[in-house]
Amino acid sequence: MKLTNRVKSLRSSNGWTQEQFAQMIGVTRQTIISLEKGSYTPSLLLAMQITRVFERPVESIFYLEEESE
Repeated sequence: MKLTNRVKSLRSSNGWTQEQFAQMIGVTRQTIISLEKGSYTPSLLLAMQITRVFERPVESIFYLEEESE
């Protein structure tokens, strides 16, 4: 299974740049890039900060996806 997220689409729909969003949650722009590409899995603390900014439950932002073989 793979952890997938909707961070990019939610960030874009709010009109925030990667830099603005990074500042909101206290990380670097590079962390946001990696998160949006799916190459970085956030810690629980960071995931909770993200849910707070988007004002959504964690399940609506992060979800498990079956990996194709």
